[in-house]
Amino acid sequence: MKLNAIKPAAGSTKKTKRIARGQGSGSAGTAGRGHKGAKSRSGYSKKIGFEGGQMPLQRRVPKFGFKNINRVEYKGINLDTLQKLVDDKKVKEVTPEVLQENGLASKKDRIKILGRGELSASLTVKAHGFSATAKEAIEKAGGSTETV
Repeated sequence: MKLNAIKPAAGSTKKTKRIARGQGSGSAGTAGRGHKGAKSRSGYSKKIGFEGGQMPLQRRVPKFGFKNINRVEYKGINLDTLQKLVDDKKVKEVTPEVLQENGLASKKDRIKILGRGELSASLTVKAHGFSATAKEAIEKAGGSTETV
């Protein structure tokens, strides 16, 4: 086998269509772009959402609502999750760092403890927020809550 004798498999390659290369090529004159209009011109690019001059959808539909830039997002963690953490890992204190280590929250998350489920272990819980039911349940189980 010689490197100069290597050829691609039969039928695997095609010749590229050479557009606008004289009348004999079969695609001269308009170069495969049809007749006149913006699409036949060089440098043409359609704007996003352009509908041929018709009022585009994003302008036909009315605006509504707003995004509150001061909104604070919390990552909710329920009591049953904390109980599972105690059962599996035998932790006595729950902090944002402990939750990060166990994959329940990321570094920048603000954590709020929510009241779903039962808590039987007495825990010291440090978080950014607590629901009233969660705070009550933690203290009822003999634990304490601390807002970070």
